Amino acid sequence: MAALTSNVLTQLDWAKRLDPNGSTSAVAEILSKSSPMVRDMLWKEGNLPTGHRAAIRTGLPSATWRRFNQGVPRAKSTSAQIDFGMGMLEIYSEVDKSLADLNGNTAPFRLSEAKAFIEGMTQQMEDQVLYGTVSNPAAFMGIAPQLSTMVAANANSAVNVIDGGGSSTDNTSIYLVGWGGETVFGIFPKGSKAGLQHQDLGEQTLLDQTDSTRQFQGYRDHYKWDAGLVVKDWRFIARAANIDVSDLAGSSPANVARLFTRLIYKLPSLAGSMVDEGGETGETFSGVKPIFYANRAVLTWASIQAQEKTNMGFTTTKSAQGGPVTEFWGIPIHLSDHILNTEAEVPGP
Repeated sequence: MAALTSNVLTQLDWAKRLDPNGSTSAVAEILSKSSPMVRDMLWKEGNLPTGHRAAIRTGLPSATWRRFNQGVPRAKSTSAQIDFGMGMLEIYSEVDKSLADLNGNTAPFRLSEAKAFIEGMTQQMEDQVLYGTVSNPAAFMGIAPQLSTMVAANANSAVNVIDGGGSSTDNTSIYLVGWGGETVFGIFPKGSKAGLQHQDLGEQTLLDQTDSTRQFQGYRDHYKWDAGLVVKDWRFIARAANIDVSDLAGSSPANVARLFTRLIYKLPSLAGSMVDEGGETGETFSGVKPIFYANRAVLTWASIQAQEKTNMGFTTTKSAQGGPVTEFWGIPIHLSDHILNTEAEVPGP
């Protein structure tokens, strides 16, 4: 895949560019070790104060076969503007000063508390990116609700949802996302900073939460994360749904290798580059970063297949940190414990 453009960066990249000497970079470095979608997402500054407006092609012009001395009608493409919103995730932390100052370990104590808040917010953001629905108007739409049907009449994206054969409510999914500045990316408010922002408010007089007439000295911190998700091109999100978890643990597990293969051919530029290795691939998308996401139940079976060489599509390599990474056809598979084993059955055609 082509190199990513300079204005489409990970959160750690943004933090180092915008605030290299402040707490934001440290926060981003801690965050980058957590939930994989939040870590992998590419981020752009929104073009609206509270969101992002994207122009999406909705129709192509149709040419006309012409004879000599005959004219042809004018034609044009059609497009639509869609506004993507974002949400504000915030929380305050308050710590008793006397407790934090015990044994002179104020900074380590406050850092340990900060890590818990960062991890909690990161997990909330990961859940929102995966499963967020419009039922919470203060947040934003996630990926799974946009791939919630296989009935083409209900959504164009239905063609990118494949059936894993399960039913009932003990299902999980594999997701494939082609992150990129023109496909799927995260947004932050215009004129602001990307990622989770931390502000040390220092020592303040705090109120006893059980008796507001009593006060004590403490340290206060503010954590804020303004973010949204833009699926500018739905063809770059795909889902293998209805994977029965109990079957994965049994003697007849789903053929996950087949599901991974089918997902690859749902993303247009990936399929083209694999079919036509030496020539033109037609439509190309610069800077697309494809990544599979699966939970432990699916990734365990994928890793077993890789070890037993029952399917040569799976390989295991080492990450930059030295840990094992399972790939399928060279596309990394990232473990996400946020993908549920209790997903409802996605309706078929």
